[in-house]
Amino acid sequence: MTRNIDIKSEEQVGRINRLACEAPYEVWISTDTVMLDARSLLGLYALVGQRAKVVTEDGLNPKMVNRLVEKMS
Repeated sequence: MTRNIDIKSEEQVGRINRLACEAPYEVWISTDTVMLDARSLLGLYALVGQRAKVVTEDGLNPKMVNRLVEKMS
């Protein structure tokens, strides 16, 4: 399952990382050129100012994933 997100600031990177670490499932951040584990803080900093996709495993409740992405925004 994928949802779009704009990564605008370093504060947001910290929030994305924290939420991904708390999630009981894998969370990835993907762009056209790279796919990163959202638990990798260093990798996320490289994406500040870019549009990316939040990627999770299939079969999860879409409402749960939407809430996660809303908190990340």
